[in-house]
Amino acid sequence: MQHPNITRIKPKAKVFLQFRITLQMDKPEVWRVIQVPGEYTFWELHVAIQDAMGWLDEHLHEFRHEHHPSGHSMRFGIPLDDDEIIDPNLVACWQVNIGDHFRRPGDKMYYVYDFGDNWVHEVLLEGILLWQKGVKLPRCIDGRRAAPPEDSGGRGGYAELLEVLSDPDAEGHEEVMTWLSNQHKDAGSFDPEIFDITKVKFSNPAKRLKKLQENL
Repeated sequence: MQHPNITRIKPKAKVFLQFRITLQMDKPEVWRVIQVPGEYTFWELHVAIQDAMGWLDEHLHEFRHEHHPSGHSMRFGIPLDDDEIIDPNLVACWQVNIGDHFRRPGDKMYYVYDFGDNWVHEVLLEGILLWQKGVKLPRCIDGRRAAPPEDSGGRGGYAELLEVLSDPDAEGHEEVMTWLSNQHKDAGSFDPEIFDITKVKFSNPAKRLKKLQENL
C-alpha cells in the first residue's frame, strides 16, 4: 500500500505526521502505520505506538536518536528518581516535541519497549501532511500481524512460542496455551498472522501520564 509523502509545507500550517512503526524481528514482520498530531510529545507518541501495536505498557521504554545532527546519541524516556539508577543522559519524553526531531520524511529513531525482552521498533517518518478538516487523530491506517504477547521472552522466546503454538502435539503446547490465557483474555484466538485494525483504540495520553507521575 502506498502512503502519501508530503515534504513541503507552509511554516505555520497545522500538520500531522505519518509514521511506519516496524518491530525489528527476523520474522514474521510486524508493522503499523499511524498518524499523529505534529505537536505531539514523545510521551504521546509512545502511547500511540503502544495502542497501535497492542502492547500493554507494563514496562519501561525509551526513544533513541542514534544519529542526531549534534553528533550525540539522544534518548527520551521515563527518568526514575532513584539514586542507584539515575541516568543524566535520559530526557523525560513528555518534555520533548516530536517535531523537533522528525523534520523531514525519512527521518527515523528507535523505540525500545521492555528492556528485558528488548523489543526494538524502527520509527520512520513517512510523511508530513496538512491537517484536513474532519480528520481525527491519532489513528492507525495500516498494519500487518499481531505483536508478540507481553513477557514472551524477546525475539528468541517468541520464536520458540510460535513453534510450539503451530503444533498442538508439541511438548509444552498445553503449558503455553495456559500461559497465554493468563496473559490475555483472548488467548484462545491469538493468531500471529492477524492484525485487526478495527480493534485499535487510542487511550488518553494525558491521563496515562498523570497516573505514571503519581507512581514515580
